[in-house]
Amino acid sequence: MASRRQRKVAELLHKELSLLLQHETKDPRLGFVTVTGVDVSPDLKLARVYVTVLGDKTDSKETLQGLTSATSYIRYKLGQSTSLRNIPDLLFKLDTSLEHGLRIESILESIKEAAAPDNELKPEADEDEQLRSE
Repeated sequence: MASRRQRKVAELLHKELSLLLQHETKDPRLGFVTVTGVDVSPDLKLARVYVTVLGDKTDSKETLQGLTSATSYIRYKLGQSTSLRNIPDLLFKLDTSLEHGLRIESILESIKEAAAPDNELKPEADEDEQLRSE
């Protein structure tokens, strides 16, 4: 369970990183990047920054490389824009939760379709038919 301080630092970093990546970075490797979440370690020395990238896997890989190479610049800019005494080390990770959710959704849909023929073989009687038989 994250402490209150961890949550506040994570929220601050999320907001500032989103603005910074949108307005301040000029690296051509950085495509359309969205910060989806930030997790801060209990000692506040490491922040895992989860991002999504518009494009295919090669775009994602290039963007992560660009973010990794720009980490020191990003930390410097965070130091200027926040009141944090120590800026945590930033570890950028690709957020795959959307892909994972879509995969689960397709599996559930295929299960639903597989179960549908069984339901068609056993039609349920209407309420009117049940009343007539009684």
